[in-house]
Amino acid sequence: MAQTDSQSSTFPEIVELNVGGQVYVTRFETLTAVPNSLLWTKFTQSSPGDLPKDGKGRFFFDRDGFLFRYILDYMRDSELFLPEFFKERRRLQKEAEFFQLPELSKRLASGSKDSLFTEDSGDPEEAELSSPVTSSSSSSGTTLRSPGASAGYITIGYRGSYTIGRDIQADAKFRRVARITVCSKISLAKEVFGETLNESRDPDRPADKYTARYYLKYNFLEQAFDRLAEAGFHMVACNSTGTCSYGSNDPGEDKLWTSYTEYVFSR
Repeated sequence: MAQTDSQSSTFPEIVELNVGGQVYVTRFETLTAVPNSLLWTKFTQSSPGDLPKDGKGRFFFDRDGFLFRYILDYMRDSELFLPEFFKERRRLQKEAEFFQLPELSKRLASGSKDSLFTEDSGDPEEAELSSPVTSSSSSSGTTLRSPGASAGYITIGYRGSYTIGRDIQADAKFRRVARITVCSKISLAKEVFGETLNESRDPDRPADKYTARYYLKYNFLEQAFDRLAEAGFHMVACNSTGTCSYGSNDPGEDKLWTSYTEYVFSR
């Protein structure tokens, strides 16, 4: 035990992590909350110089940066609430296995959708998975909680253009979408769009911050809408503006219309 205490004192109280490109800031006691887990081992049986770091000196783990938020929640709060329409339970189970959290892995592996997502008056709620750290968890590990943590808004925007010829017929470039932008809380955007999200314009943003600079790696609005629908979002508003210009001063020339449209989704 003396050796463990000596090693622990070499780490700062507030620890910065880089997990798969996502930055997390947490307390040392959170990382060591579950005995014999991988993080407990790394941060109690090693010194800071033994762990890999990124270019800014943050401890680096080459794992799924988005799903790590659930791992950290489990260790921080001694319980885990999954979003109502959570689609990555199997992947989260793999992460739990890697971080050596056997109780969490067991619950994710054996729990059916009915056991993970309970209902109250016909409305699906979030499920709680208890950590072995807590001594007052129920035998099923499932309780109800309001879905406030998973609620939020995502705004999808795009600039499109189309040409109307003299015969008042749109050509093949009708509704040509240059780029689909995503404005929302970082965690919501990553939950819905995952690896199809281009973060190059706003990298290293914490999950609890907001951005208006993300965009998607594809140009199909319907594909974005399908992902939002699968995640439980519903469109609540939309607006559009448009301008018209001629290729020249000749009114007989084709008209080029450009527009910007936003769709607001809520869950």
